[in-house]
Amino acid sequence: VQLVESGGLSMQAGGSLRLSCVVSGVTHDDYSIGWFRRASGKDREPVGCINVLEGRTMYADALLGRFTISNDNAKKTVYLQMNDLKTEDTAAYYCAADHIPRHCILRATRYQSWGQGTPVTVSS
Repeated sequence: VQLVESGGLSMQAGGSLRLSCVVSGVTHDDYSIGWFRRASGKDREPVGCINVLEGRTMYADALLGRFTISNDNAKKTVYLQMNDLKTEDTAAYYCAADHIPRHCILRATRYQSWGQGTPVTVSS
């Protein structure tokens, strides 16, 4: 399984950005994609996740309402839409795949495959 993130940029606070995660190598459609981020000097934290078959999502409480995850099954791509960006959103953003058919949860150890990350920098 391979995951490739893209879309990371440097931008001003208050703006919007959409990250993409292209998934390849998963042999069935019932899997989950999680988004995580790691800011410099901080621990990795969950952003949200989606089960691509059900379309069911879950978000970190602090990000609910600003961040939205969606997927395009035909393109094998999962998106992370980020609105009203804040300086504290600056981080490397990673997508990860849980190959096992089950609901997604915001626990990094649930995910078996990880992308290389894409950097997002938000300045005031």
